[in-house]
Amino acid sequence: MLEVRRLTTGYGADAVVHDAGLVVGAGQIVALIGANGAGKSTLLNAISGLIAVRSGEILVDGERIDRLSTAERVRRGLAHVPEGRQVFAGLSIEENLALGGNARRVGREEASRRLAEMYARFPVLRERLHLPAGNLSGGQQQMLAIARGLMSQPRLLLLDEPSLGLAPLLVAEIFRLIEGLRAQGIAILLSEQNARQSLAIADHAYVLESGRVVLEGTGRELLGDSQVAERYLGVGKAVNAPGERDAAQLAARLGKILQT
Repeated sequence: MLEVRRLTTGYGADAVVHDAGLVVGAGQIVALIGANGAGKSTLLNAISGLIAVRSGEILVDGERIDRLSTAERVRRGLAHVPEGRQVFAGLSIEENLALGGNARRVGREEASRRLAEMYARFPVLRERLHLPAGNLSGGQQQMLAIARGLMSQPRLLLLDEPSLGLAPLLVAEIFRLIEGLRAQGIAILLSEQNARQSLAIADHAYVLESGRVVLEGTGRELLGDSQVAERYLGVGKAVNAPGERDAAQLAARLGKILQT
């Protein structure tokens, strides 16, 4: 569904991402892991059109989009939930969601249907729909940011550090939500420093170091890779592969580890 080929991009005179390539299949979760400053957010920003591509190509369904505007990429089915939530603090929850729906220029009836769908998916937002988004907790703001992205009914969702700054129980809830979106057929490119839980639910994953893809494999393979374990999982040996346990069970177990 998404293919990035030999992508180089950055800010000003500095290149941050160098010759990066990745593939996201339809209905897959693909994790992008790496240390802070590795270029994960920069890569996502280039895919969604927030920064220009210096060289390389970005394709969706086999067609190049790297010369399209951000708005046109949204109309092609992409949505980007940025790092740090970036909700409109002075606007109500309902107004934030309406802005997400406007990205696809839908009619009033369709917009109302999508709002109802988001309130059913995120009851905490329905209970506070007239409150300013800035009054929400960090976890609630993250739910709102994801819901706002879903209002455009994307086929591909770019998620940048969705668990950042959240308590362990909320982190587990966010990852359950991400798995639920995959079950509905939405492809997800997940940029996360929480490497354990990302790999536990990922169909495929890429490791980014200094703006370059240095390793890739299935989530299970990278969980069992000693190099990944030592550098990104905070342990000196590989994490046992999940075996017959599904990703949801492993994510729950890892959530308990993170609380200890």
